[in-house]
Amino acid sequence: MMTVSLRLTDPLWKNRDSLKNRVVSDVIDADGFRPNVGIILCNDQNRLFWGRRVGQNAWQFPQGGIQSDETPEQAMYRELQEEVGLLPEHVDLLGSTNRWLRYRLPKRFIRRHSHPVCIGQKQRWFLLRVHCSENDFCLDSCKKPEFDNWRWVKYWQPVRDVIYFKRRVYERALEELAPLLFPNGVPSRPQTNYLRQQRR
Repeated sequence: MMTVSLRLTDPLWKNRDSLKNRVVSDVIDADGFRPNVGIILCNDQNRLFWGRRVGQNAWQFPQGGIQSDETPEQAMYRELQEEVGLLPEHVDLLGSTNRWLRYRLPKRFIRRHSHPVCIGQKQRWFLLRVHCSENDFCLDSCKKPEFDNWRWVKYWQPVRDVIYFKRRVYERALEELAPLLFPNGVPSRPQTNYLRQQRR
């Protein structure tokens, strides 16, 4: 199994997003993007964890902000425990995206009264393989759970089902990480262009 850990000496940390002590701040950057991590969990059949947000008919991957004293990898493991209830010993880290992937919030979601104004998120995505029992998953391990239900889905289904303004980031993350799960060939994608579907 190929394992690629995020190293703080990677070129990512040498660009304008770099901060002292080589950690990423949860302060919104100069372009208005908040640093964030996304988590793609897979099982031994290469199906992906797909969580339903509490009280909503909306599904997504686990994700969360990076605190000022954390690296992206540290934030990923914290969010993993908070949102899904899993610990580092429950998963294998297979790899991560090479750079930040950004999405912008629709104008109606931007809080113009906040300063600085956040216009979207910049994310590092991590691919993890689960090697524990499904009984180890716990969606209410923190005071404010993110999910109230979950299921395993086919690899490309999240691109279709996620809220429209996140689709391009999901597509890019899954495209980049797919060879780690499918070294003999990535599964074919549905023909529908989900990025052109009517916004919901």
